[in-house]
Amino acid sequence: MKYIQKLIIITVIAIMSVLPLYHSNAYAKDNSDQWDKIKERGELRVGLSADYAPYEFEKNEHGKTKYSGIDVEIAKKIAKDNHVKLKIVNMQFDSLLGAIKTGKIDMIISGMTPSPERKKEVDFSNAYLQADEKMLIRKSDADKYKKKEDFNNKKLGVQKQTDQEKVAKSEFENVDIHSLTRIPEVILSLKSNKVDGMIIEGPVGEAYLKQNPELQFAKGVKFNEPSKDTSIALPKNSPELMKRVNASIKDVKDNNLIAKYKDKAAEDLASDNSNFFTKYGSFFLKGIKNTVLVSAIGVLAGSLFGAIIALCKLSSFKPLRWLASIYIEFLRGTPLLVQVFLVYFGTTAALGLDMSALICGTIALVINSSAYIAEIIRAGINAVDKGQTEAARSLGLNYRQTMSSIILPQAIKNILPALGNEFVTLIKESSIVSVIGVSEIMFNAQVVQGASFDPFTPLLVAALLYFVLTFTLSRLLYFVEGRLKVSD
Repeated sequence: MKYIQKLIIITVIAIMSVLPLYHSNAYAKDNSDQWDKIKERGELRVGLSADYAPYEFEKNEHGKTKYSGIDVEIAKKIAKDNHVKLKIVNMQFDSLLGAIKTGKIDMIISGMTPSPERKKEVDFSNAYLQADEKMLIRKSDADKYKKKEDFNNKKLGVQKQTDQEKVAKSEFENVDIHSLTRIPEVILSLKSNKVDGMIIEGPVGEAYLKQNPELQFAKGVKFNEPSKDTSIALPKNSPELMKRVNASIKDVKDNNLIAKYKDKAAEDLASDNSNFFTKYGSFFLKGIKNTVLVSAIGVLAGSLFGAIIALCKLSSFKPLRWLASIYIEFLRGTPLLVQVFLVYFGTTAALGLDMSALICGTIALVINSSAYIAEIIRAGINAVDKGQTEAARSLGLNYRQTMSSIILPQAIKNILPALGNEFVTLIKESSIVSVIGVSEIMFNAQVVQGASFDPFTPLLVAALLYFVLTFTLSRLLYFVEGRLKVSD
């Protein structure tokens, strides 16, 4: 055991000493033009939020997921013009700026407006599209809301960190602004009377109106905000990349390709008239597969690391015990969402590692789960009567033999129910990794919301799928517990 303690201490010291080197190397690379990295990689990584039709959305074509929309066509053109492969990175809109600053993506093409705040973080290309803001209301309220002043002391819904949020704050007085992460969530709030109106970009609102006949634009509501430019966000200080992107945008405008892209987006949206489950079933199946994968790895690897942490906390060597306590208390005292972002952005910004969202999300779940499982295992070991240890040592068994042959087998039997509960909890908590683009059940439900313009049905299906997974696992655990009780 002493050798294991020394090995762990040496490993921790080595990691702490190497981290600054990784950190400095990662930031040293950031001084180069982003185009050099794209050229070397042979791949252009474009970040977007595929719930914003007709700009970007996902559809199922011959059993495969396909990205479509105006922004996707522009991304394809930029990649083709520069002879590189295109990789679409789909994540929530409010995570995109963090992704581009940490090198997870090369540019953002997601209906983004060059606001002064955003210009401090990224550079923007020339505009490729202009659009107006509109007010969306329920048809039943058409006589109630005819001008902006009618919304005083009312509730307005907007997507978080967008120009619509800025308009709501600057052009209305005494309104209660509800800022939500995604457009379908705001639409659902409007349909369920949670908000009285919703500020939305004109083309996006028109797409939702076709699928939600109970909604309409408030015709008398006009905003002071002029037509806004829609541009591509690029990393700071990348003039070569900026020149190439602007060249593609100029070609798009000179040949009036935006009209062609709009027609194609409308065609893709209307191309599949099959029923809901036939059209979107593959999205949910993919979500189930990834949810089970990250949850299973989270529990199995978390149990392994948790066991090591638990033994460290039970150690008589005080520094090791302190390190284990700090690890457990920090992870149990911080939200899983924060840990997911720290792993996803931190592995690139601090360590210079370029790992996929799936790997980062899985690592975050493993780390989080290990802290809770460590306490479960520690409690299980402490629950075994001390006389068992004394008897084993009197028979000549050393510490390792006592733990592996006497204590742990009894402890595992004691902790199995709690370990099963952790697995069930982790299946539900895996939905948090959707914020970085891991396509588990919740993420794919959000994708279907954007593609179908139905904000409610995908959530209902996701809830049923989570219930089926957790209920099945609970029944399986009850069966295993029953088999173990036979030996009692």
